[in-house]
Amino acid sequence: MRKLDLMTTEGCHLCEDAIAVLQQGLVAGEAEVDLVDIVYEPSLLERYAERIPVLVERDGPAELGWPFDVDQLRQFMDALPQR
Repeated sequence: MRKLDLMTTEGCHLCEDAIAVLQQGLVAGEAEVDLVDIVYEPSLLERYAERIPVLVERDGPAELGWPFDVDQLRQFMDALPQR
């Protein structure tokens, strides 16, 4: 199972849209997605403040920035290595 983080913060309406795309595009058991509120980590806030939501491969370099749709999400998932 792939482990992903969705960089987000409270009150982010685009983040809610990204969650809806994740719910539509991911197959049950395919990935574990944690919501990470960037305001609690200065380095994440600096890196993602202007870019959220961003889907990040937890143990790798891959990122998928908003906006993305189900097809782009599927391409991202297919390109990730199996870990």
